[in-house]
Amino acid sequence: MTTEQNQAIAQTNISEPAIGEHDLMRADIYNLLAALLRSVPSPEMVQWLKELETDQHDGSDMGKAWSGLQLAARHAQTEQLEDEYQQLFIGLGRGELVPYGSWYLTGSLMETPLAILRQDLKLLGFEREERVKEPEDHAAALFEVMAFLIMSGSGSTTQKSFYERHLAEWIGRFFRDLQQAESAVFYSSIGTLGRAFTDFETDSMAAIKEQAIELQ
Repeated sequence: MTTEQNQAIAQTNISEPAIGEHDLMRADIYNLLAALLRSVPSPEMVQWLKELETDQHDGSDMGKAWSGLQLAARHAQTEQLEDEYQQLFIGLGRGELVPYGSWYLTGSLMETPLAILRQDLKLLGFEREERVKEPEDHAAALFEVMAFLIMSGSGSTTQKSFYERHLAEWIGRFFRDLQQAESAVFYSSIGTLGRAFTDFETDSMAAIKEQAIELQ
């Protein structure tokens, strides 16, 4: 499952749903994090990050994370980013980090969490492309699904269900590990942004649950 695949699905199935500014922002962040975790950022993406408009007076975790990412991008060099990504996520055999849900939840790849995810993806209308070899529980793939759910107008209940079943229990730990990884320089700032964003999403999903209980 790839970004291109999700874009193709979106183009086929989305009939201009009304998406609020807040949800558009959420989808953009999910897509940005997915792209940065999927592969080495392109020179164009690095340039875009350098030119981010950040509020230097925003003392929130997200505000600090955006400022840190912008600063990291301004000091990043192409060769350094390639080496860093290689060490973090590929390595010899495997990288310093393994960005898969099954790994964080069970200590192994291709375990029960992946089987459950595949069932849920099928129910949501996603199909695995034969040319894609990596398991679907890669953090980037899961973020692409979340972005698609938001942009396709899926309700908060569907978003919450997918997030809590496939991300909530492990994604915070992954981003904390990325913040602290020995090989991470630029990607430490990605860990900081990812942790701040997923902490926000986790709290937001919990609020949806509390509201649902109150309405019963």
